[in-house]
Amino acid sequence: MYLADHTWPELGEALSDESVALVPLGSTEQHGPHLPLATDHLIAEALATAAAEETGAVRTPTVTVGVSPHHRQFPGTMWVDPPEFRDYVESFTRNLAYHGIDRVVFVNAHGGNVQHLREVGRRLHEDETAYAIEWMWDESIPELVDDLFEHNGPHAGPKETAMITHIAPELVKTDRLEDARDDGLVHLDESDAVVHGARTFYDSIDNSANGAFGDPTDVTEEKAERLFEAASDQLVQLVEWLDARDRAELLPKDRVE
Repeated sequence: MYLADHTWPELGEALSDESVALVPLGSTEQHGPHLPLATDHLIAEALATAAAEETGAVRTPTVTVGVSPHHRQFPGTMWVDPPEFRDYVESFTRNLAYHGIDRVVFVNAHGGNVQHLREVGRRLHEDETAYAIEWMWDESIPELVDDLFEHNGPHAGPKETAMITHIAPELVKTDRLEDARDDGLVHLDESDAVVHGARTFYDSIDNSANGAFGDPTDVTEEKAERLFEAASDQLVQLVEWLDARDRAELLPKDRVE
């Protein structure tokens, strides 16, 4: 159920204690020469929509701008600073708790948001407002992602290209796939991203001239469908697991005496 499509009387009947909400979050940032800036939030929204339809959970509007200053050199990239992002998402989630929702899944598709969403979840958990957890789609199916693509990449590579190929194929510039590969970084171990155990970079452009990593030419429609279906199934199972928990199981444990 998409919350914003309904009237308040309808929602008053639908929302109840111990209900689950899906909050899609992504970014508006460069994704190489072949994918739209909307890539991350399109993925998050599509997965949250699919899971909400399957489970009956509430889906909220999408948070489309995230923590992305490491892509700032590429035109069009938007970002918010981490403290403001955390405060916004925390306030947003407290709104949901006010209306009776006590468990939330942050359906995330942007790596730069991860640590901040986990911090928000900790704050909400500690004061017993809600049980809110971060879920990153590709981390739910790591073996499949590795099996499908020979040269994966953390950003604007085959896995994200596959997801957009499934969700919005008209937005993929297929004539730029080879450019993304050839002018980007295919083999991460060929860069100086990590030297003697230290991460040496701060921005995406430090490692990839066009912002792409991996080989997106390895994507097919069949792989794209398989990837999306596997991730959405994991999210459905997570929602069902959350929905089955007693509230007491989700609250902080008592101090050990």
